[in-house]
Amino acid sequence: MDITTFLKDNNLSSPLFILSTIIFILLLVKQTKLFYFKSDKNLPPGPSKCPIIGNLHQVGDKPHVTLANLAKRYGPLISLRLGKQVLVVASSPEAAKEILKTHDRLLSGRSVPTAFQQASLLPHSLMWSDSNQTWKNLRNLCRTEMFSAKALESQSRLREENFVKLLDFLRKKQGQVINMEDVVFTTLFNTLSSIIFAKEFLDLAEENGTHIWLKELMLKVIEYGGRVKDFGSFFPILERFDLHGTRKGAMKQFKKIFAYWEGIIEERRAHVNSSTWSSEQAQSFLDRLLENGFSNNQIFQLTMELMAAGTNTTTTTIIWAMSELVRHKEFMSKIEEEIKNEINPDQIFNSQLSKLTYLQACIKESFRLHPPVPLLLPHKAVETCEVMNYTVPKNAKILVNLWAMGRDPKVWDNPLSFNPERFINSKLDFKGQDFELLPFGSGRRMCPGMPSGIKTVEFMLACLIHEFDWELPNGDDPSKLDMNERFGIALKREKPLMLIFKQRNN
Repeated sequence: MDITTFLKDNNLSSPLFILSTIIFILLLVKQTKLFYFKSDKNLPPGPSKCPIIGNLHQVGDKPHVTLANLAKRYGPLISLRLGKQVLVVASSPEAAKEILKTHDRLLSGRSVPTAFQQASLLPHSLMWSDSNQTWKNLRNLCRTEMFSAKALESQSRLREENFVKLLDFLRKKQGQVINMEDVVFTTLFNTLSSIIFAKEFLDLAEENGTHIWLKELMLKVIEYGGRVKDFGSFFPILERFDLHGTRKGAMKQFKKIFAYWEGIIEERRAHVNSSTWSSEQAQSFLDRLLENGFSNNQIFQLTMELMAAGTNTTTTTIIWAMSELVRHKEFMSKIEEEIKNEINPDQIFNSQLSKLTYLQACIKESFRLHPPVPLLLPHKAVETCEVMNYTVPKNAKILVNLWAMGRDPKVWDNPLSFNPERFINSKLDFKGQDFELLPFGSGRRMCPGMPSGIKTVEFMLACLIHEFDWELPNGDDPSKLDMNERFGIALKREKPLMLIFKQRNN
């Protein structure tokens, strides 16, 4: 079929279609300034750009890998054009420090993914709001009520109870193949919902019904948020049309979850507003939000973000660490020995985790090779500034490629090898001051949930190693375990981690 026949058969040769196409192209040209390279003076270096689309065709489905390869060619600070949008990417500790510390004030705006551009929700967002006073108040409240040492101590019982349920579930499933992402996600979701709502929403043993429905909704929201290509993000003229259905699809899931949670919120609001209420009766983070006068919309947005971030990235971290320990039994044996020597209890408690230094080294090494958010959440320049002698223009989107930094031979010896020994007797940490290792970010946009997240990772890994031997199905060779990645907000395994558990005789 020739092109003329194709156009006629599909009604694409009509004058109306041709006119519409011409107008569309002219609008794109106007929006993107076809010869935009004239205004790109002193941007960081990068690959040559096509008219209109810039470098969109080069991003691919694994942008963390593409950007790492471009950094090898053009340097630690590079720039690309994605349609109308300027993208600046840091891929070295020095470049990361410039963005996250030196120029933190000017580069700490938020570039909001299409899925989360909801007018009714953004003003109440901890993750996506700009660094305004409302955001600061939200952050301070979360630090005090969710992530402080006092809060973590009060939450330890809930965390331990949920992990005991996980261990009981795995004991009953001994010899069966388990999808680890499913059971870890469910356990973490219930732990957080107990802390936030004083209520568990999911059931490890349930395979259908309301629990699974809620879990699927949450996972869909996370999936929409991780979409790489959305033309509305790159061409402002198209933003209103939501051509990929990203914003509409995410909002549909939001509304369903909100409808489910609203009854719980209203029930607790009645208790908090009653004449007999006192702060000593507070059972959850929700009660504290109600005491502070938060509306239903504000509560939904904040709790939704806490639930999504606290389950998605923490699950990803645990699964990657387990994958590496399955492949490297010698390191798992050292953790097992450390638990026996330093703790040796019938049950592990949160308060004992600080003694497990080899486990902590393994977690750091997993963070290095498999950062849960490989490009961190995107920053935005609130003003034009100079970084490493280059110009970062106002409204530029800024990424820090942790994945590239963790695999850089200039920073790490044998960077592709999983070797926790490199962190033994090392002062290098992930708390935002050592720019070689930034799984939680740094500066004012650093993840406030770091204390809770790391406690959870340590506790779950310690419990699973202490209690069980892990095996791959069908006697598969652990050294050949597929370690391919699937890009999203969190960098997940392409194939699920399927394991068989057998209880140890400790």
